[in-house]
Amino acid sequence: MTTARLDEPAWRLRDRVARGECSAVEIAREALQRIEARDPDLGAFLWMDAEGALASAAQVDRARASGQPLGPLAGVPVAIKDNLCVRGTPTTCASKILEGWVAPYDAHVVERLRAAGAVIVGKTNLDEFAMGSSTERSAFRVTRHPLDRERSPGGSSGGSAVAVAAGMVPLALGSDTGGSVRQPAAFTGIVAIKPTYGRVSRYGLVAFASSLDQVGPMASDVRGAALGLDVIAGHDGRDATCSDRPVPEHMAAADQPARGLRVGVCRDGLEGCEPGVVRALELATQALRDAGVSTHDVALPHARLGVSVYYLIATAEASSNLARFDGVRYGLRIERGDALETTAATRATGFGPEVRRRIVLGTFVLSAGYYDAYYLKAARVRTLIIRDYEAVFARCDALLGPTSPTAAFRLGERLEDPLSMYLADVFTLPPSLAGLPAMHVPFGRDERGLPVGVQLVGRPFEEPTLVRLASALESRAPR
Repeated sequence: MTTARLDEPAWRLRDRVARGECSAVEIAREALQRIEARDPDLGAFLWMDAEGALASAAQVDRARASGQPLGPLAGVPVAIKDNLCVRGTPTTCASKILEGWVAPYDAHVVERLRAAGAVIVGKTNLDEFAMGSSTERSAFRVTRHPLDRERSPGGSSGGSAVAVAAGMVPLALGSDTGGSVRQPAAFTGIVAIKPTYGRVSRYGLVAFASSLDQVGPMASDVRGAALGLDVIAGHDGRDATCSDRPVPEHMAAADQPARGLRVGVCRDGLEGCEPGVVRALELATQALRDAGVSTHDVALPHARLGVSVYYLIATAEASSNLARFDGVRYGLRIERGDALETTAATRATGFGPEVRRRIVLGTFVLSAGYYDAYYLKAARVRTLIIRDYEAVFARCDALLGPTSPTAAFRLGERLEDPLSMYLADVFTLPPSLAGLPAMHVPFGRDERGLPVGVQLVGRPFEEPTLVRLASALESRAPR
C-alpha cells in the first residue's frame, strides 16, 4: 500500500481506498494526527471521536477485504458542524445552554454519511446557534483563519471551513441559513454548496430559521462538494419540507462542459466591495466566456433589501424555535424561586449576547401591533425578491456575483458593530430568501494573499448546472 495523502480531495481518497492503495484506518489516523497537531492554534473542532472514527474506518477496510461493495464516501474523513445531531456525541450548537447534552439520534444527513462509508472524526465550532458571520460568537472558543491567525474564517460554519482549508479533512458539513457555508468558504478558499431549500432533509439539524435552514457540503474542490451533495440529498419523510424530487448525479455534472450555458452577471452592490473581490468577479466572468458561456449583466432590484428582510424573518423564526430551550426538557438549568424565574435565569445565563439580541428582535417583530408593520411586510418583500430571480432566470441558466464584499476581516473588528457584521452576508442572503441553490467557488487571492471567489446561483433544484459552471471556473482559476 502507498502512503495516505489527506491533501487529496474526497473523491480521490475514496477511489484509492476502493483500489486498496491505502487503508481507511491509515487515512483516519492521519486525519486525527493532523487535527491534534493543527487544531490547538485554529479552534476548528469542539469535540473529537477518535475511537469511533477508527472503528468506522476498520469497518470499511473489512468490507473491502471481503469484497463487499463500498459506499461513495468509503474511508473519507468528514467533520460535522455541531448543530447537527450525531448519536451518542455532544451537540452543543456552541452554546452554554446545551453544554453536555448528548444527541440520542443521528440527523438524516449523518445517517446518509454513515451509509456511504464516511468516517466521522468530530464536531466543528460555529457561532452560537449558527447566529454569526465570524465564528467568534461561540461560547467555547474562537476559530482562527488558517492563513492568518488574527483573521476570521467567516461563519457561522467557520469550524467546518477551517477543518477543510487546513487539510484536516477533505469534506465537512455545515448549515446555511443566510450564507453560513458560502461566506466562510469565501474567506478560507474552499468550495461550498447551499442546496435548494428542501433538497436536503433538516431532520436532526437544530433549527435557527426553519424557512431558510439548509445543510450543505464544504470541500477542497468542486467534485468533492458535489459528491458530498450526492450523498446527503434526497427525500426524508421526517422533514415535511423535504422534496421528493429525484436526485440527479451532481459529481457527474463536473465532467460536463459549460459551453452553451447563459450566465447573468450581478454587479449590484459592487461599489461596496474590496478591489480584490471586484477583480475576482471580472476574471471569473472572462473565464466563463473562455469556456463558451455567454454572459450578460442583470439586475435584481429588490436584492438590496435582503439584509433588512432577512433580519426580520430569521429573527422571528429564531425567537420561536429557541423557545424550547427553557431549562426544563434538556440542557442547562439554573434553579430560582419559581418556574418563570428559573426559565429567565437559565436563558440569561445560557444564551450569549448575539443570540439574546436576535431573540429580542424576533419577539418584537412578532408582537401585537408590530407584526403587520414588520414581519408581514418583510414576507411581502421576500416575494418580490423571488420574483426578481424568476425574471432573470427567464433569460439565463445561472447568475454570477460576489460571495462576500470583502476578504477575511480581522478578529474583533466587527464584534461591537452588529450591522457591519450583518452586511458580510449582503450577497448570500437574497438566494437564501428565495430558496435557491447557490455555490461558492474560489477564484484566486487578493493583493494581501487572502482568498477571494465568486458565487453562482441557480434555478430551484438545478445544482448540476452550478457544478458544471463551477468546474469550468475551477479549471481556469488563477494559480
